[in-house]
Amino acid sequence: MTNDPVAVRPETPKDFDAIRKLNKKAFKGKSESKLVDAIRESDGFIPELSLVAETAGLVVGHILFSPILIKGPQGETPALALAPMAVLPDFQKRGVGSALVRRGLEECRRLGHKIVVVVGHDEYYPRFGFVRASDKGLRLPFEAPDEVFMALELAPGALSGVSGEVVYPREFHDVT
Repeated sequence: MTNDPVAVRPETPKDFDAIRKLNKKAFKGKSESKLVDAIRESDGFIPELSLVAETAGLVVGHILFSPILIKGPQGETPALALAPMAVLPDFQKRGVGSALVRRGLEECRRLGHKIVVVVGHDEYYPRFGFVRASDKGLRLPFEAPDEVFMALELAPGALSGVSGEVVYPREFHDVT
């Protein structure tokens, strides 16, 4: 392990293999790395929202935000899903994930996005402002504990008058 500073930057094609490997190590499987590849090849991919954390020339973390829709009585509301976010096991609990989330949310705001949802650790994401999505009138298209489905308004009031089911792109469903 190194104590070198961590830089967060957009991914480049030379990072693809390292991103695959770190997702496999962090999640102990291939589903997340396949998901990243599938999203990257999709029409909805936003290159500026696929970021890596790098230290001493080594890619140690990755975060991806993808377009989703919230379908409800108000019609369709665009939003983003934060998924996946991975950090190499040897670099976890050292601020790498937090740096990725903070920079990723900054980029989402800069690009004009207003809502982000995540299915993740309920003790981790609230530090960035995420709240229980059900309290905002949102629901998932699959079963998951209520406390792990969270939402964040990047613009104040972005979820006012918005409710319904999150619709993930087909890439999320096609990966096994």
